[in-house]
Amino acid sequence: MPETTVTARPGTSTIRILLADDHALVRRGVRLILDQQPDLHVVAEAGDGAEAIDLARTHDVDLAVLDIAMPRLTGLQAARELTARKPGLRILMLTMHDNEQYFFQALKAGASGYVLKSVADRDLVAACRAAMRDEPFLYPGAVTALIRNYLDRARQGEETSDQILTPREEEVLKLVAEGHSSKEIADLLFISVKTVQRHRANLLQKLGLRDRLELTRYAIRAGLIEP
Repeated sequence: MPETTVTARPGTSTIRILLADDHALVRRGVRLILDQQPDLHVVAEAGDGAEAIDLARTHDVDLAVLDIAMPRLTGLQAARELTARKPGLRILMLTMHDNEQYFFQALKAGASGYVLKSVADRDLVAACRAAMRDEPFLYPGAVTALIRNYLDRARQGEETSDQILTPREEEVLKLVAEGHSSKEIADLLFISVKTVQRHRANLLQKLGLRDRLELTRYAIRAGLIEP
């Protein structure tokens, strides 16, 4: 049974980390890397994915660092469960597998970063900080995989993210992101408020987003408005 720690450093800027790996020696090494940083602190350790879910429920953590290959529940299964139960929790996958299939499954499971154990001493600290800034962290091979996947889908004629929205939905998205109310948007586009609200609901559903803030971030990434 792995040792669970519940201590925390003073100060509100410390990133509280849940670390899950079924090898105690790996956890010890990773913890050493993280705890050497003034803004990172491992507050709980788990030996498998099921225990990670239990600890995330009972401990106040900001970030979960999960190994992929673990008993009972894998890191991918745990990531899916944690994303559903605690949407604000950031998740990083830490793995020995330089594998495109695992990488894409990790993204679908809600992970914001994918770090290889072989270079954890170089990349893990930066990945933790990037996750807390809501920025993705990908190792070079993962970036190559993403580009190759995008190009393959484009060649096969599949929809890409900038082709999902209709022109009207794009207009509504831009105005929402600029801070206009539903009535103002209705007046600007000569449509009813109810139609605007329907477009907003469709945007959230299509893009897998939750609120106006996330719509605004998407609009910035899509180049519809200036940051």
